Amino acid sequence: MDYADYLIQQGINAISLGSLYALVAVGLSIVFGILRLTNFAHGDMMMVGAFSTLLSSLAGVPFLWGIGIGVVAGAAGGMIMERVAYRPVRGAPDVTLLLTSLAVTYILENLGILVFGSSPKNFPLPDWLDTSWEFRDGALTFTSINVLTVALTVVSLLFLGWFVTRTTTGLGMRAAAEDMGAAHLVGLNVNRLIVAAFALASAYAGLAGVLWAAQAGVVQPLMGFTPLLKAFVAAIIGGFGSIGGALFGGYLLGTLEVAIVAFLPDEISPYRDPIVFALLIVFLLFRPGGILQPNREEKL
Repeated sequence: MDYADYLIQQGINAISLGSLYALVAVGLSIVFGILRLTNFAHGDMMMVGAFSTLLSSLAGVPFLWGIGIGVVAGAAGGMIMERVAYRPVRGAPDVTLLLTSLAVTYILENLGILVFGSSPKNFPLPDWLDTSWEFRDGALTFTSINVLTVALTVVSLLFLGWFVTRTTTGLGMRAAAEDMGAAHLVGLNVNRLIVAAFALASAYAGLAGVLWAAQAGVVQPLMGFTPLLKAFVAAIIGGFGSIGGALFGGYLLGTLEVAIVAFLPDEISPYRDPIVFALLIVFLLFRPGGILQPNREEKL
């Protein structure tokens, strides 16, 4: 294989993986931007979305409609989670919010195990998604699911850009992210904005869960844990609370992981995850604001 073709192929892989990380990281940043809450249960909305699509496929629903069902199920799960778990402790100390988030994660994962079992379930794909295209005598390969992943990510992110800049709710969410108290004083319905933020963020997690399961070929209750941690790293790299930073961090992290596997010695590949989390520590120590946001000094 020509080296240029190899680079292009790894670029394709990086874009596909980075798209998944970006979808999850954007959801994390939306909620954090408004509530300053690191929602560790966000990854479980990936499980909700993936299992909803799986059940709809088993019921005979076309796969594209099933993706929509997974997205809606994720959004609904986020709204229920906000109303039941987070609203009662809103305004509590940060440690209370953190412990609540971890408790919700534990409950949802164990509920998923009780309902669906702990063993992975096959995630069937329609025939049109189980195909690939080869170019340059097989040097470049595009799989249908990778193309669908990138396409849906681009469309969903364009929608997000329109939503937060052109709709009343989106502009209200941005105002609440800047100053919650001021948003309340000018008459904005803060509760509605927070519910909208959770719904939107969890919808992106649901979509990411469906696409992640489609690429892996399996779905299981604990499937959201690792992508959530990677998305958290991506959000920190780009700038936690910044949608643009989450996108940048997601694609940068996807590129880094692919590069570790593709260009470093095989002996280093098993240490891909430790390298990623070591990078997180470096950013927290030396650039806590992320690449796209300036470091801020806290004044007592």
